[in-house]
Amino acid sequence: MQTTETLSQGLKREYQVVLAAAELAQKLDAQLAGMKDKVRINGFRPGKVPMGHLKRLYGKSIMGDVVQEAITDAQKQIVGDNKLRLAGQPKLDFPEDREEMEKVLEASGDLKFSLSFEILPSFELGSFDDIELERLVAEVPEEEVQQSLDQLAERNRTYEPREEGAAAQSGDKLTIGFVGRLGEETFEGGTAENAELVLGSGSFIPGFEAQLEGAKAGEERKVVVTFPVDYQAPDLAGKEATFDVTVKAVAAPAAIAIDEAFAKNFGFDSVEKLREAVLARVKADYDRATREKLKRALLDALDKKYTFELPQDMVEQEFGGIWQQVTAEMQQNGKTFADEETTEEEQRSEYRRIAERRVRLGLVVAEIGEKAGVKIGDDEVSRAIVERARQFPGQEKLFWDYYQKNPQALAEIRAPLFEEKVVDHIIGLAKVTDKTVSKEELFKPADEDDKA
Repeated sequence: MQTTETLSQGLKREYQVVLAAAELAQKLDAQLAGMKDKVRINGFRPGKVPMGHLKRLYGKSIMGDVVQEAITDAQKQIVGDNKLRLAGQPKLDFPEDREEMEKVLEASGDLKFSLSFEILPSFELGSFDDIELERLVAEVPEEEVQQSLDQLAERNRTYEPREEGAAAQSGDKLTIGFVGRLGEETFEGGTAENAELVLGSGSFIPGFEAQLEGAKAGEERKVVVTFPVDYQAPDLAGKEATFDVTVKAVAAPAAIAIDEAFAKNFGFDSVEKLREAVLARVKADYDRATREKLKRALLDALDKKYTFELPQDMVEQEFGGIWQQVTAEMQQNGKTFADEETTEEEQRSEYRRIAERRVRLGLVVAEIGEKAGVKIGDDEVSRAIVERARQFPGQEKLFWDYYQKNPQALAEIRAPLFEEKVVDHIIGLAKVTDKTVSKEELFKPADEDDKA
């Protein structure tokens, strides 16, 4: 096999490969000889089928395997001899001359093809002690813990039936049945038998709850509302609907008491233990925000620190995924670029910049992780799968089997674990100082130009 480099431009490489007809014939004969004693053909005893007959019957199909094997061998040889790191799958090109390819399949002509691809860039990592980062931290206010306790109590509030003939007030829970119509026609999802509705909760269509205030158990009311123009069901969006509502029960909210009995309902021995658990949950949210801000600052620093040529196929693939998501969301929301006071050209340019940033940072993180010997153990992957499976109660086994049988899905689990470990490694080498900030600053959303 002869390989010749025909292009070396930046990260682009192209090689011409030639496998002589004699070598093709030799490989073909070797495969035919291997099947001679196994094949069963009418009119011939086992092992006595003439090679010429086997070649006429199976030559072209076997030659297809020979060609595929030659492509694989050529790629391995090119990569190994030149110590290349491919950025993606090589592009394969055969001669367009059909007669020439027919000769190849008959082992009477040389096999010629080209392999073109991009290689990963080489860059020096250097040290990380020149990276200076601020870790934003904020104390959890006592009032926020109390607010979380109050919200927990509100979500678990009990209701007591009002006395017969009492009118429903804001905050009361109604049990209702209803039939909704557009004109004279009922519509899907517009009927219920024993729906529960807390007046003032805003859980129903705007205007629905207000028209039931003052209603009494056993009363029937006609409620007329207009669905919001951005309603999730397009066939209902912006349309007026009439609901025939029957109020079956009216219940008043019971007083909330965050006491020992309340704590025991959640498995805690005391209110103090419950408060500690709530504080820990809120603190975890603060810690997560601190981590996200620190990681963002680190990635920004790495983005500024490294500049090198990027494999354009990787950039195009990343951009394609981002752009598909952007356009799908715009279509779903019925938006245009003009609505956002921009143009498609401007947005393409912006999201291509983001794609380039992601590819660059991905290569940098991968290189740092490799040099640092960062590894992700099978036990870590298993724990991550279990965590995801818990989000799908009752389907844990199906979830687990999916990942076990899907290498690509496993890679998607492993990648973020690897990234987090590399981030920890760099943070351990960088200069990090803590800065106490307000809750508002800690949870302030990233700027629009920080979408990567």
